[in-house]
Amino acid sequence: MKKKRTWKFKLFIGLGIFLLMIAVGFFLFTSSYYKAQSYAEENLQSDSDVTVTNGKDLVFEPTSNKRNIGFIFYQGAKVEAEAYAPMAKEIAKQGYTVIIPHLPLKMAIFSPDRADKVIRNHTQMDTWLIGGHSLGGVTASDYASRHEKISALVLLASYPGSHTDLSETSVDVLSIRASHDEVADAKAIKAAKSSMPSDSKFIEIEGGNHAGFGDYGEQKGDGVATISNKEQIMQTSAAIVKLMEGLEK
Repeated sequence: MKKKRTWKFKLFIGLGIFLLMIAVGFFLFTSSYYKAQSYAEENLQSDSDVTVTNGKDLVFEPTSNKRNIGFIFYQGAKVEAEAYAPMAKEIAKQGYTVIIPHLPLKMAIFSPDRADKVIRNHTQMDTWLIGGHSLGGVTASDYASRHEKISALVLLASYPGSHTDLSETSVDVLSIRASHDEVADAKAIKAAKSSMPSDSKFIEIEGGNHAGFGDYGEQKGDGVATISNKEQIMQTSAAIVKLMEGLEK
């Protein structure tokens, strides 16, 4: 009887240590993330063109010439929402509201339907786009495939997941990648064309890299960009605005 109790005790202790290791590992994983840098922080300030509100959502709202078209953007995995402020503000300057939700643990996969709340909170919008960077784009693709309110999808260094098929939908898709991106799988991006509508548009930014779609510093495993992230963001924003303008016609 004593041996049996000892075996159970050792099993209990072993299980406790295993669970503790998992908890510590998860904490270390989630506590380390990419933070917004100075260029992004500058664009978090409201000005005469755009009102910036940073609450449960990070909202960029044009002060004039405002259109009833909204853009919901899911951040890349473990990247601060604020890192995408330069892109969001540039788009908002053209009259379009951009909302970047603050997602749990800075990962869209933990709240894939967060866009539901954004849409409910902005009933004045007639048309919605959703997009995302890297893993955020994968989650945004899934959302777009399941919600008729989404008119267009923007993918930055991303592609639909293996279980997402948009090929028979009326969603306008814009996919943007960078030539020096060594984080996103270029072959997977090209292979995913079959799961997108035939009229989807694909753009490659020459000289850009994976992290250059935001402003959060260097990303592990990424290629070296030969253009500034400001230039990459400007090209990205211009392409997105062109897509949004097309939705108004």
